[in-house]
Amino acid sequence: MLYIVKTALELGFLYALVPMALFLSFRVLDIADLTTDGCFVLGGAVSVSFALAGHPILGIPAAMIAGACAGFVTAFLHTHLKIPAILAGIITNTGLYTVNLMVMKWSSNLSILKTPTMFSMLKDTGFGGAWYQVILAAAITVVMALLLMWFLSTRLGLSIRATGDNIDMVRASSVNPRFTITVGLCIANALTGLSGAMVGQYQNTIDINGGTGIVVIALACLIIGETVLGRRSLRKGVWAAITGSVIYRIIYAVVLYTKVVPVQGLKLITAIVVALAIAFPTIKEWAAFRKAKKNGNRKGGTANA
Repeated sequence: MLYIVKTALELGFLYALVPMALFLSFRVLDIADLTTDGCFVLGGAVSVSFALAGHPILGIPAAMIAGACAGFVTAFLHTHLKIPAILAGIITNTGLYTVNLMVMKWSSNLSILKTPTMFSMLKDTGFGGAWYQVILAAAITVVMALLLMWFLSTRLGLSIRATGDNIDMVRASSVNPRFTITVGLCIANALTGLSGAMVGQYQNTIDINGGTGIVVIALACLIIGETVLGRRSLRKGVWAAITGSVIYRIIYAVVLYTKVVPVQGLKLITAIVVALAIAFPTIKEWAAFRKAKKNGNRKGGTANA
């Protein structure tokens, strides 16, 4: 059981940056950014390539810069060429497939087994014992969460938040929404690239299809976290991304460990969990409505009696 918790925490913190990125793009900017799948692989590909070259630490900021560049392309297509945001993300994501192959030297996967990574370097120091991976992943994720909360409280961050709330008001206030959208998408995709970079070095490999469907899972994690913590404030939204990611990985690990379903059925379980997480607010409202209606009928019956 301890192994399940440890693994779930590792993966939960590693992948938490993706729902955090979606919180910024989807919740704050109100933009459905579908660059995520390709950007995640891009971050992993850059990170693994740097590790192969003997620079695993430099691979982390390099992956974030690469992710920011992907976000810039999506923002440019949306703000300057007037392509709808969802289509701009799809176009960028499609182009990233070839870019990722180029970074991976035209191979569908890259392996860095027996190659130093930031995780193996921490392990060699003896810090953290068997929990060194959890400590490193949690430290990076929490630091990025704190930096994101700080940034969104600055003047530029407030402008980005205002852009998502009312773009016409921002434009009337002499703030360029093109700039705020671009900065927001660049930061969001930098976080996604960072997540891919950490996962790539954690798993010692990166696959060209490693990011398939991750945007849906990340959205489910965000909604799970918001269901638990609520979404009444900025801080709760950021922490909800981390909390939801950990909870989702715990559910996934328990299902895998208990073998309630065969390994071949895990994709179906994932789809069900994602669907229930996304539909939970609607189900909750429906249940509340039915309860209120039932109570109303009881009161009406008592009054008539």
